[in-house]
Amino acid sequence: MLPASGRQLSIAGHGYAAVIASVGASLRTLTHEGRDLVVPFDADEVRPNYRGATLAPWPNRVVDGRYAFAGAQHRLALTEPSRGHALHGLAAWLEFADQVVEPDRVVLTAVIEPQAGYPFRVEVEVEYRLGADGLTQVVTGRNLGTDAAPWGTGPHPYLVASPSLPGAVDAWTLSLPASEVLTVTDDRLSPVAVEPVDRHPEWDFRTARMIGETFIDHAFTALERIGGIAEVQVTAADGTGTAISWDEVCPWVQIHTADTPEAHATHRVGLAVEPMTCAPDAFNSGAGLVVLEPGASHAASWTIRAL
Repeated sequence: MLPASGRQLSIAGHGYAAVIASVGASLRTLTHEGRDLVVPFDADEVRPNYRGATLAPWPNRVVDGRYAFAGAQHRLALTEPSRGHALHGLAAWLEFADQVVEPDRVVLTAVIEPQAGYPFRVEVEVEYRLGADGLTQVVTGRNLGTDAAPWGTGPHPYLVASPSLPGAVDAWTLSLPASEVLTVTDDRLSPVAVEPVDRHPEWDFRTARMIGETFIDHAFTALERIGGIAEVQVTAADGTGTAISWDEVCPWVQIHTADTPEAHATHRVGLAVEPMTCAPDAFNSGAGLVVLEPGASHAASWTIRAL
């Protein structure tokens, strides 16, 4: 019988191995020389906490599930009911079809059909490929409809620096080259304002340091880049770790310390690092929002590698 996470597509090369689950085009496992680089989940498990999901046509939250676009008001289903937001798009639970299956590369596609709150038809293409530099994921949105559509995307991997155990995040060192943070409300994590991290030293990781007990569930921007590339690294005391890098197409990154105090087994077991093409609630703020014209496409990519 088909596992809960869908069909399992395995790729390998250059010491890396990954399993992609067809539901949500999700990165279910990623290892290098047998070491986990992301927090995995079981094939016959309903994917927990968006672990490894492809986020589209928006990452993060649409506050209250409401937005205006092209002169019309829209209301999305509230998929984060505890906070009253529409969370992480519409593609995360779609079944993706195989387009290319090779030993070190797969390409999957699904179509977001017009629906209440998002009356646009957009194809989502997701490519995973392995190389000497790690696992690269490319997400492309193509507007198949007759009207312009709002678009944003990003991934949701929980990076692992050392064995994934409850509380492991506290002992890891984080390097995050961001000089601005989007502050949020305590209760609903709704965006408030972009501020310099100088005002919030608890979230200033421009100089690598231990995460400790710091709670992070924030978006960061004003990223320092080398050759146009930004990179976040998380490392353990023995020097092992994992990095994710991306180009200017993603000017934002969400960081989350995977705090689930009500569920000890998943509490702070990995660090979510989510490059994003747009800011949280971009459907309302417009910060980084892509407008896909009919027939147009937009691609974004990122690479995870072992340290």
